[in-house]
Amino acid sequence: MKSLLKNAREQKGLKTREVAQILGIDQALISKFESGTRKPTREQITKLSQLLEIDYETLMIAWLKEKILYEIGDDEFALKALKVAEDEIKYSKAKSNLKLSASLEKILKEIDSLKDKLDSYKQFDSYKIKQALELEYTFESNRIEGNTMTLRETDMVINEGLTISGKSMREHLEAINHQEAIGFIKDLISKNNSFNERDLLSIHNLILRGIIPENAGRYRKVQVMIQGSSHMPPQPLMVTQEMEEYFIWYEINKNKLHPVILAAEMHERLLTIYPFIDGNGRTSRLVMNLILMQKGYIIANIKVDYESRMQYYQALETAQTKKDKEAFLLFIAQAEKESLEKYIGILTQ
Repeated sequence: MKSLLKNAREQKGLKTREVAQILGIDQALISKFESGTRKPTREQITKLSQLLEIDYETLMIAWLKEKILYEIGDDEFALKALKVAEDEIKYSKAKSNLKLSASLEKILKEIDSLKDKLDSYKQFDSYKIKQALELEYTFESNRIEGNTMTLRETDMVINEGLTISGKSMREHLEAINHQEAIGFIKDLISKNNSFNERDLLSIHNLILRGIIPENAGRYRKVQVMIQGSSHMPPQPLMVTQEMEEYFIWYEINKNKLHPVILAAEMHERLLTIYPFIDGNGRTSRLVMNLILMQKGYIIANIKVDYESRMQYYQALETAQTKKDKEAFLLFIAQAEKESLEKYIGILTQ
């Protein structure tokens, strides 16, 4: 950490007294931070990170590392203690302490009532109806990400193998790939009732196949900015660790949470990590619907009219930046409720 601080200060062309003056602390402390004889407080770390333009996460990791080493040193049980601590931290982070609001409880009961009704109509199940709803889902999910094809054009590309004049090759591939990804998750459901990293990477590989083949099914290795969002996803080196925790959280909570809440959480958590260069939105919605369909629910289709799109993005932004997931969970629950109502309505016409 001392090297990080000294190198950053020198690169900024600042003297220790100037740093001390800006931060409002004693100059001698800055020298001690850089020599390693004194450790900054957490608050001072934040200020130093901003002033010297050092990545906050990098500096915090270095600070915590030195704090841990100072406490345990070379004790003979240090490594074992660290392993136990690591497991406990992962478990603590993964545990869900989610308390559902009255609004969420109400809509979940309505959803379960609709699902019971749907289960009683299984004899009326129709492949053609499901195919039409899956087509609509592909159209809407791609449209959220900027694809300009109409529903009819999407149908022509997927089911008739036609090429649409004026539409890019990417837009054609997005339609075909997404529909194949739906087929893949349905195949997964027919074989087992699990979800793992291999499944996720396979879904993403299908989404980006032929579009950005070198990144299809691979975590990003560069930092990215999310257009139109104030959320900053983790550094590329942290993505693998974040994804490990993502699947630990899933394993712990997959049989504890209501399926709609579990699906919405997996959607939001994946988008917050933003593990891929491209295709995060489509992939996260497919993961959400994989979980819903595994539990006997149907595809939750997020509409992309202006009002719905803004509501979706705003709820996601609130979940990511304010750690308040209420609006996002309600939004997804409402989407599932509307999808169930629509499907039951078609079946009983």
